[in-house]
Amino acid sequence: MSALHDHNHSDSQDHDTPEAVNDPKYRKILWFAMLVNAAMFAIELGAGFRSGSVSLLADAIDFLGDAANYGVSLAVLTMAMAWRSKAALLKGVCMLGFGFFVLGRAAWAAKTGTVPEAATMGMIGFLALAANVIVALLLYNYRTGDANMRSVWLCSRNDAFGNIAVMLAALGVFGTGTAWPDLAVAVGMAGLAIWGGWSVIQHARYELKSV
Repeated sequence: MSALHDHNHSDSQDHDTPEAVNDPKYRKILWFAMLVNAAMFAIELGAGFRSGSVSLLADAIDFLGDAANYGVSLAVLTMAMAWRSKAALLKGVCMLGFGFFVLGRAAWAAKTGTVPEAATMGMIGFLALAANVIVALLLYNYRTGDANMRSVWLCSRNDAFGNIAVMLAALGVFGTGTAWPDLAVAVGMAGLAIWGGWSVIQHARYELKSV
């Protein structure tokens, strides 16, 4: 985890300074990200149920979690480092929980054998990718700040990868006529969430020991 800890040391380009934390532009980006994620949650939830896609439902839940995460980040943005690190710790735990939930949902779907609708998966996956890429680009300059700022960046980055995977799963479902590409992507998204959550938790714990 040394790579995660390096940017806790002094660096003139780190974004964990009070100036960066109170940056009005960063706050506006978080508001924009929260609204985008809330809207995409509603869109993907409906599309996931209509299409029978586990990966879309997983992504919808992820959008909901991210919208909540951005809200928490806004709430603790100007608080002391200890509070921001505790918020990041909570978000890391939520990311872990999301990952394990998706694993369970994928296992249940495998038993039912329902084949999702590939066209809906592809279209909604592309829309979600566009939304996450925009948010990730806006947050890019703040990716090396404290654990709370890092967790916000990781959420957007991981979501973009997940959206690409959903689109690939749609192609796989269309080509094979089975649900396995969708389930494989859902499991992969779960693994990414578990890894990201553990990363954020470790970084937040390191910060809490330093304050």
